Amino acid sequence: QVQLVESGGGSVQAGGSLRLSCAASGYPHSNYFMGWFRQAPGKDREGVAVINRGGTSTYADSVTGRFTISKDNAKNTVYLQMNSQKPEDTGIYYCATRGPGTRLTLNPTYFGYWGQGTQVTVSS
Repeated sequence: QVQLVESGGGSVQAGGSLRLSCAASGYPHSNYFMGWFRQAPGKDREGVAVINRGGTSTYADSVTGRFTISKDNAKNTVYLQMNSQKPEDTGIYYCATRGPGTRLTLNPTYFGYWGQGTQVTVSS
């Protein structure tokens, strides 16, 4: 049974920082691609950052330079360090994983396994 367990969400003022963690278990290919996605009220889920097994990452333009994704392959854990947060970063943040592939993409439709989500609220 695949499990993705997120932690680290919460509330922060604009300009502040939060670090999200996601531990994956039960899926032998979770170290190929792992990523973070978010969904704001009334909006579609969007890709925030994705990292592959080799450590190459891609980011949404809106978070480039502020967020950093990293992973520990041995622990099947992915992290999202969020700095200089803005109110528009508010939403439910989801961790996701997918199997082997060649495309490093932020498109959520490529990801088959999802965590339950963790709320991030940034106040102005």
